Amino acid sequence: MRKLYDHLKDRARWSWLGLSATWREEYSFRGWGWANLVSGALAFLLPLDPAEKALILALGILVLVAELFNTAIERAVDHTSTDHHVLAGQAKDAASAAVALTAVAAGVAWVVILFGLL
Repeated sequence: MRKLYDHLKDRARWSWLGLSATWREEYSFRGWGWANLVSGALAFLLPLDPAEKALILALGILVLVAELFNTAIERAVDHTSTDHHVLAGQAKDAASAAVALTAVAAGVAWVVILFGLL
C-alpha cells in the first residue's frame, strides 16, 4: 500500500509540475484557462440543468487537455531539432488543430445550450 501511495504522490507532483510550467510559459494555455473561468461562471449563473453544466465544464477541461498535448508535442519536436522539417511541422499543426476542434466542440455545446434557453 505504501508503494502505491508513493507512486500516486510522484504522479501528482509530476502532473502539477507540468501544469504549472505550462501555465507559466504558454500564453495560449493561460488564455484558455481564463476563458474556462468565464465559461464556468456563466454555466453556474445561467439557468442550466446539471447535465448542461457538466458538459460545459468537461468540454472546457478538454480544451485545456488538448492545449497540454499541443504544448508537449511542440516542445518535443523543438527539442529534437530546430531545423524545419515537413513532418515536424505537420505534427505541430495537427496538435494545434486538435485544440481548435476541441474548442469548436465546446462552442457548439454552448450554442446549442443557449438556443435551448430561448
